[in-house]
Amino acid sequence: MNIVFAISEVEDLVKTGGLADVGKALPLALRDAGENITIIMPYYKAIADEYALADACSQQTLFAEGKVYHYSIKQLSWNDITIYFIDYPEYFNRDGLYSSTYDAYEDNAERFSFFCGSALHALQALSIQPDIIHCHDWHAAMLPFLLRNEQTGYFANTQTVFTIHNAAFQGVHKLDAIPFLRHHPAILSQVHGGYINMLQTGIAYASKITTVSPNYAKELLTDLGSHGLHDRLVTRKNDLVGILNGCDYGQWNPADDHFLPENYTVDTLHNKKVCKTALQRECDLPENADIPVIGMVCRLTEQKGFGYIMPILDELMHHNVQMVIVGTGDPSVCMDLGEFAQQHPSQFAFVNGFSIQHAHLVEAGADFFLMPSQFEPCGLNQMYSLAYGTIPIVRAVGGLKDTVIDQVADKQNATGFVFKAPTPAALLSCIRRALLFYYEHPVGYREMQIRGMNTRFTWEDAAKAYLKLYRTMV
Repeated sequence: MNIVFAISEVEDLVKTGGLADVGKALPLALRDAGENITIIMPYYKAIADEYALADACSQQTLFAEGKVYHYSIKQLSWNDITIYFIDYPEYFNRDGLYSSTYDAYEDNAERFSFFCGSALHALQALSIQPDIIHCHDWHAAMLPFLLRNEQTGYFANTQTVFTIHNAAFQGVHKLDAIPFLRHHPAILSQVHGGYINMLQTGIAYASKITTVSPNYAKELLTDLGSHGLHDRLVTRKNDLVGILNGCDYGQWNPADDHFLPENYTVDTLHNKKVCKTALQRECDLPENADIPVIGMVCRLTEQKGFGYIMPILDELMHHNVQMVIVGTGDPSVCMDLGEFAQQHPSQFAFVNGFSIQHAHLVEAGADFFLMPSQFEPCGLNQMYSLAYGTIPIVRAVGGLKDTVIDQVADKQNATGFVFKAPTPAALLSCIRRALLFYYEHPVGYREMQIRGMNTRFTWEDAAKAYLKLYRTMV
């Protein structure tokens, strides 16, 4: 099959979050399965600064509402996959992908509507006729709409898959602020109160809809878990599939992780203590191999559970425990964590920033990894944690529920500690349960580590599931 990925970020090129991990790993897994894969994405400043790319064809021109868009198509051969970039400097030659520091660009809806239209236009200019165009998140959500309303018939045999990576981000904007779409003959059906919701449009027009874990797919069909999309998704429930993301064990493997002071495997798990000591030293915490360390690496946002974490920190510090949180995000959360670290220097460390080295050291050096998310479509850090013998403490939502088996629910197969209620008290109770297990059942704790390290969530399995879906469509 000819499969085109329309996506806004790909790891190794540009990345702001987990979308880029999928943008890299899934195309590579599909390529390895023998499919013909092409990627199309914006030509951001960060890519232009890194690569001096040649044009794939002559300059192209699009028209919309009297506005003329002259754009180029750049080409890169990447891991035996061709990536085409939409080069329109007015929209993409900026320091950030979606925002300047913490504020989103006001014209994001216009930028990515143009990306969707120019992606279809570019495929025709390049004589690429896809069987499947796989669109990702709100940035590519208008592509199925534009394809369905395309007049030439070029894409008559092309199907679209629309993957929702995080339904909280929907691309809601005033139609008046989107010149590329403002006078499209079919757009009024998607306007409500003067606004257009790009994610809803993707849901309405895509041939099939996927999301990044089976449990998140179920949550999206409920009032509570759908982020306001319940009614739209229920009408498409027969076309909605949850496929669990994989984990890149090439990058996340304690046996050969070059960011670690000491590598280890299931058979040399005692070497993990060297990483723990290094983490404690890096964070100016007392070096003590016996005290449990709880780690957390994430964006500092409400979604990640800080509404549950902040109220229990004082009480948690009454226990014999250390805690390390690494991340950036909400300035008020950063300030509160920084002040708490100053008040509890022997137990609590906060690193306001992000680096790959810190992320790997926390995964290897901590005894527990905390993910008490309000919602978590898939989650990757719990997969990394399992691979590193670091026991996850998670809330039973989205992909966390699909990937972590609770110690009480299934003692024989347990890989972590899970709580359900969205309250600080439930989180504190779950952490206490984990700490008690650490101190009173060291053999059981070690067995749980080994089970986690032997667990695998592969992109090969994810690719097989996507291929099964694609084949039902073509």
